[in-house]
Amino acid sequence: MFKFLKKSFSDFTKKLKEDKPKEKKVEKKEEVKEEKKVEEEPKKEEPKVEAPKEEKKPEAKRKKEKFDKIFSDFETSLLENNIAYEVVSLIKEEIKKEIEKDHKKKKKIDEVLKSLIERIFNEVEEVKLNEVLKKKPTVILFVGTNGTGKTTSIAKFANYLKKKDLSCVLAASDTFRAAAIEQLETHASKLKVNVIKHKYGSDAAAVAFDAIEHAKAKNIDVVLIDTAGRQHANADLMDELAKVKRVAKPDLTILTVDMLTGNDAVHQAKMFNEKIGIDGLILSKSDADEKGGALISAVYITKKPVLFLGTGQGYDDFEEFDKDKIMDKLL
Repeated sequence: MFKFLKKSFSDFTKKLKEDKPKEKKVEKKEEVKEEKKVEEEPKKEEPKVEAPKEEKKPEAKRKKEKFDKIFSDFETSLLENNIAYEVVSLIKEEIKKEIEKDHKKKKKIDEVLKSLIERIFNEVEEVKLNEVLKKKPTVILFVGTNGTGKTTSIAKFANYLKKKDLSCVLAASDTFRAAAIEQLETHASKLKVNVIKHKYGSDAAAVAFDAIEHAKAKNIDVVLIDTAGRQHANADLMDELAKVKRVAKPDLTILTVDMLTGNDAVHQAKMFNEKIGIDGLILSKSDADEKGGALISAVYITKKPVLFLGTGQGYDDFEEFDKDKIMDKLL
């Protein structure tokens, strides 16, 4: 992760370092030997025609144009690495402020970038997962579009809970997609956890309700609710998801996005947060993403934390998000 983004930061910093003001060369005037004055007849002076003077640009404007020129390539590179335009604009303004504040800008750029990204991660609404999991049963709703690895992430989360000696039950509330229930049952069988299910086409909210009641009756610690993948633009399906949330009253709503989808992952995060409301993110396929910009952008746009990173196909390929570890990879 961050292979190309790290290179972009490095290249931009180098360009700014190369942008040193050139020293003016002082030409030594050669001594002109005095020659004997020869009396000549005075020549008539012709009237001088002055060439029009070029208007000099104000210093501030000249510096701005120079900075914009250097930043232009960096901006393109950031966008190509899935950094959202809002974040690009923020980076530009922060660097400009630092340059205006301190003439020794070349030593400051790395610090500005690091400070800014740390601030993005620190400004999120904190989720203390261990505190949330103390409630019994803890209800967690998983949402996302098709193909983002949502069901696999639920299985990984169930494995994560088992390692913490917490019991869980899975709710097969994806009653829409063919084979969705079977897929969840396959994972459940491998992990030795139960699945609460209804027939395909059943009310998804009713499945979630039954799973919660089952957890209460059997003294189960956590309920993990799978839901049908849906495009954020599909109003009917989003309304159905809102109904599941109203009925289940989840303690956490987690959105799974695929890091390889780049800026679309950022857009999904924004729309799901606006229409449903999310508490945190799981970013799948982070091991295959060499850009990494979607991670920074999704956090900045939603102001929600990344809780886990999917790092492979196995149940153990599931890392709790570590800000410091990410910062070390990036800068």
